[in-house]
Amino acid sequence: MKKFIFTLLLVLSLGFIIGCTSCKKEPVVKELGAVELVVENTISVDREYMFLNYGSDYRWYEAQILLNNYLDEESDGSIAEITNVFQAIVDRSEDGQSFDTRVIMITHKADSTEVVVKDGFWIEDYSLNEEAITVTYAEAYEKVLEVNYPKPHSKHCVLRSEVGPKPANAQYIFGNLRYQLYVDATTGEVTDKSPAFNGFGKPLGEWP
Repeated sequence: MKKFIFTLLLVLSLGFIIGCTSCKKEPVVKELGAVELVVENTISVDREYMFLNYGSDYRWYEAQILLNNYLDEESDGSIAEITNVFQAIVDRSEDGQSFDTRVIMITHKADSTEVVVKDGFWIEDYSLNEEAITVTYAEAYEKVLEVNYPKPHSKHCVLRSEVGPKPANAQYIFGNLRYQLYVDATTGEVTDKSPAFNGFGKPLGEWP
């Protein structure tokens, strides 16, 4: 019951994905070396980066994937860029009594990696740290091609665990604001409805 109430409060929260606590501050940007654009490899590299720079108490929330081509056109699933989204608590005092929350977005392109750090909170997702993700991006993409659903006109996919009124596994979500296909990251099941909101009205998301 407590989890359900907490879920509803998050779903009804005002604002966008990142709630800035200090919007006047410019984000910190770091340039790092390039990493091969394989979703699972970038996740592994970025989680190690988070551990080394922020310790073990971080949260991984999303892997945002931009494809080279639209899903409903000639597409091979190749990737233009990947952004992994994290949140961490940072001790900013000598006495350990003052803390800030940071959202860390690590974007990989073919020839570069960029780390953007912002003050704020990441909402509308459950942490993926302990999720049983057994389906790879490549497998999820193939499942989307195989099913008899229409393909969304989109270059976007996101791996996330949506906060909603129903418990659900993490999903690879392919699509745009109007139409999405969901691939269960544990079972591989494909549907055109969000498992976290199936049978419930779903708030509009922020899709490019």
